[in-house]
Amino acid sequence: MLSCKNIYYRYSRRAPWVLEDFSHEFGKGIHLIKGYSGCGKSTLLRIIGGYLKQQRGKVQIDGYRSNNAKFKKKDLGFVFQQLNLLPLASIKRNLNLAAALAGMSKRNRTEKTDQYLGMLGLGHFQKRLPKSMSGGQQQRASIARALIKEPKVLLLDEPTSGLDDLNTEVIINVLREFIDGGNRIAIICTHDSRLDKVAHDILDFNRFLPMEGHLEALAGTAR
Repeated sequence: MLSCKNIYYRYSRRAPWVLEDFSHEFGKGIHLIKGYSGCGKSTLLRIIGGYLKQQRGKVQIDGYRSNNAKFKKKDLGFVFQQLNLLPLASIKRNLNLAAALAGMSKRNRTEKTDQYLGMLGLGHFQKRLPKSMSGGQQQRASIARALIKEPKVLLLDEPTSGLDDLNTEVIINVLREFIDGGNRIAIICTHDSRLDKVAHDILDFNRFLPMEGHLEALAGTAR
């Protein structure tokens, strides 16, 4: 359903490759990408989502490339580490705008907004601005916004970072239900071992980028 073929990416011509001849196929289910900071996890998500353009190789999703405008509009949900909620819009308005951009009808937008805010425990917060909510509530709101159009591909960058076990368990339950509800893919960049139990596949990026030796020395783990 989603394939990366011979992907190369670096941030400048003289910089080392962040991704070098990377190939992988992602089928239906939840896929975790793990690895040290700087190993290319977030870069790969942005390439799949069409926010970065690889120097070589291609990404194919249901027959079209990920930077296709239709894919971004209708079939992609993305949760960034920075969350990127609109600061001057209520949580409900954040979801409604995302649904409207995907071409959903007003009736469907209202129904799905209530559904996903309820699933993520935010039904009583829909009129609140992001800044008036806790970090965990904002993270759940960002996930709700990505889910509202029920995309074929859901990309999440550290969605449970800094969250307590209760918030994390709520997110895990919603992701399970979302994936079980259709022919969908979720790809999650994470350091959080609590998500291992929900994964259908775990891809270890450490094999693509060896840990920097000077960090081992600083951490006192060098041999």
